[in-house]
Amino acid sequence: MHPLVRLMIARGITFTAAVEMLKRAYVEVADQHFRLTEERQTDSRVSLTTGLHRKDVKRLRAPGSGRNAELVPPSVSLGEKIVTAWTSDPRYSDTAGRPVPLPRLARRGGEASFEALVTSVSKDIRSRAVLDEWIRLGIAHIDEEDRVCLNSEAFVPRDGEEEKAFYFGHNLGDHVSAATHNMLGGAPPFLERSLHYTGLTAEAVQAITKASERLGMDALKAVHRKAIMKDADAASDGSSRARFTFGVYFYSEPVRDDNETQ
Repeated sequence: MHPLVRLMIARGITFTAAVEMLKRAYVEVADQHFRLTEERQTDSRVSLTTGLHRKDVKRLRAPGSGRNAELVPPSVSLGEKIVTAWTSDPRYSDTAGRPVPLPRLARRGGEASFEALVTSVSKDIRSRAVLDEWIRLGIAHIDEEDRVCLNSEAFVPRDGEEEKAFYFGHNLGDHVSAATHNMLGGAPPFLERSLHYTGLTAEAVQAITKASERLGMDALKAVHRKAIMKDADAASDGSSRARFTFGVYFYSEPVRDDNETQ
């Protein structure tokens, strides 16, 4: 919980506000996952299951008090679509799926330009507006030949608070969901593995960090290419739909001395 508390304090989320969010989560999870029948549970049953006072349960279950579905910021939704096209469409990428620098304007690059790329995804927004926002977020830059270059082969905002908050909640939620599924004996278990190592020098960890970034991006791109092919195959059939998240992360910190306080 320490990293979450650190973030909440840094963002001005008080203990009182955090408790209210936790209460709502308890009520929603109890109502969704711990029903005795298919019928709606009573407030008393939810109160007994969660340990919350019945008046809190009643307030949180009142019409209009439910949480919103995961809201994707428009900049994230559009940005993901543009990056997907950039890394999968042969007009904008090389044979390995790597995004190539694109002339900024269609009058210079034609169909293989950043302007054409944005237009292929949405005709409702100007490419200049997208580019200005991407430069602000650190997603792209313009080189000396007036070409737009993607700084990363995934939509990873560096400075946008709304965008970073969305990915924080989405990625952390899915990671914890996978671990919870496995802890509760869900079958088949989800992939949830990590490598732990201690005692290395700071220089060694720095080298491993760079290798991890490269290998992690290789894995993400490989799964991305597979998903693009499967999405095309399933475009016209009538089967049910599902979503997935595949993530890679790396974390390091100095090893504390045994006598150092935690």
